[in-house]
Amino acid sequence: MKRLARAVAVLAAAALTLGAAPRGNPIADPHALKGGSINVYYGAFPKSFNYYLDNNTFTNLVYGLMYEPLIALHPANLEPSPDVAESWTISKDKKVFTFKIDPKARWSDGQPITAEDVAFTYDTIMDPRNLTSVTRVSLSRFEKPEILGPREIRFRAKTVHWENFIFFSGFFVLPKHVLQGQDFNKVNFDFPVVSGPYRLAQMNKGRDVILARRTDWWAADKPINRGMYNFDTIKFKTLQEQMAAFELFKKGEIDLFPVYISKRWHTETGGEKFQKNWIVKQRIFNESPASFQGFVMNMRRPLFQDVRVREAMALLINRPLMNQKLMYNEYFLLNSYIANAYPDRAAIKNPLTPYSPSKARALLKEAGWYKTDGDGWLVKDGKRFEFTFLMRDDSEEKFLTTYQEDLKALGIKMDLQLVSSSTWFKNMEKFDYDMTWASWQPSQFPDPEDTWYSKRADEPNSDNYPGYKNPEVDKLIAAQRTIFERARRDAIDRRIDKILYKSYSYALLWSIDNVRLLYWNKFGHPKTVLDKYDDESSAVSYWWYDPAKAARLRQAMAAGTALPAEPAAVRFPVHLR
Repeated sequence: MKRLARAVAVLAAAALTLGAAPRGNPIADPHALKGGSINVYYGAFPKSFNYYLDNNTFTNLVYGLMYEPLIALHPANLEPSPDVAESWTISKDKKVFTFKIDPKARWSDGQPITAEDVAFTYDTIMDPRNLTSVTRVSLSRFEKPEILGPREIRFRAKTVHWENFIFFSGFFVLPKHVLQGQDFNKVNFDFPVVSGPYRLAQMNKGRDVILARRTDWWAADKPINRGMYNFDTIKFKTLQEQMAAFELFKKGEIDLFPVYISKRWHTETGGEKFQKNWIVKQRIFNESPASFQGFVMNMRRPLFQDVRVREAMALLINRPLMNQKLMYNEYFLLNSYIANAYPDRAAIKNPLTPYSPSKARALLKEAGWYKTDGDGWLVKDGKRFEFTFLMRDDSEEKFLTTYQEDLKALGIKMDLQLVSSSTWFKNMEKFDYDMTWASWQPSQFPDPEDTWYSKRADEPNSDNYPGYKNPEVDKLIAAQRTIFERARRDAIDRRIDKILYKSYSYALLWSIDNVRLLYWNKFGHPKTVLDKYDDESSAVSYWWYDPAKAARLRQAMAAGTALPAEPAAVRFPVHLR
């Protein structure tokens, strides 16, 4: 499933200060050891490791280890912290942002990071020839930046927006002296000069990528980075099939494995390796917002332009049965697109869409789908109710075959097409699909503009997958732009959510409130195991290889003895909230 980048938008009112003093990271362990390696499974190989061209979670993780933004967000409270910029000022009208670049900031080739690099990054993203539309939406709120000196640059916003300043926490600065003159759309896998803690050491396209820790990283001694970025090498193993990856994990060829399939968690984690704690099995509860996912319908296609048809498609998903039979009731059913605009799930009053073939049949009849052809399929205006579901993971099939049978019972023909992850992304860039499964990792502080604003519906490579357009939603999105109080923005977002929910542009599915994690018992990690606001991807930044634990693991496996049990569940401590 696709999950968008982890970049979060935090309450801008908290950011309207001068650059903050350096602070340590209360989550990281300052006694973490440097060295060793970790092998991590991370799904299918992306189309690019250039975050500006491929806005997905995996690419964001790799890119964020190689490049750095102007500002960071503190891991304990999401307040702005220095990064490439050592300080900043914000005008009283909240429209002018002036950054001073840290004089220690250096590229991996030794050259300083300058205001020229920042301006070049702006120009690169804003160039309409580049496939950078996702980032361009936010950056287009600013005029072309003004270089005030070698290490000072000023951005002027065209309009006030609560997210303007925090945008710079995802504004990864690019090296002008390396990329100038290149076709940016082809900068996908070659990054010879970086600024972050890791560099790209090796890549086998379609199989794996290895990052190597930089011993000359300019920011290594910052208090915020103590206990962070400990592995000498990080190997991301990519496989289209999760089952194949799981088998490699059990053999020890992969060290860390997040479990997305409930059946695997319940029925395939037995045996000696698990029972004797050679492999740790843990649930991690933190404050990462739950994802939303669903079957998204392409409203640009005539078949799905009628809301009655779309609602019928949602009514034909037997979510309770799937949750019980296929997912061991691990999930909660979704009834919101913007769940973190509410204080908790109980506050969401959108009625859960039931499984109701009878209501679906009635809606289809209202929409003109009631006649059938000689083969029993619904027809209207001489066209059969037939569409293709674009799959990118064979694990989807067990859900889709159930859905397929329910559709067939009403005379709807759904064909399944399995494609590679890279092909799936290409199709989504062009909105070349009928229906597909999409999953999104929301930000801590929601901004519906990227996903639901009408202007995004026809912009290639945008997040508005269904092609949703609604003037009322556009007005509400515009209204919340200048509101810095989170509570007032949430109230508007809840109004947006109610409208979205009735549109059925997605047939919403389910979500889960914890990370199910398996890992070989040879690593040190913070007491929280993972970051406060992140998923399993934070392990590569916080964990470390522990030679003593690795030796004990080898001895236990050789002798057939058990290791001490680790907690089955870890909850983020209150004092770090």
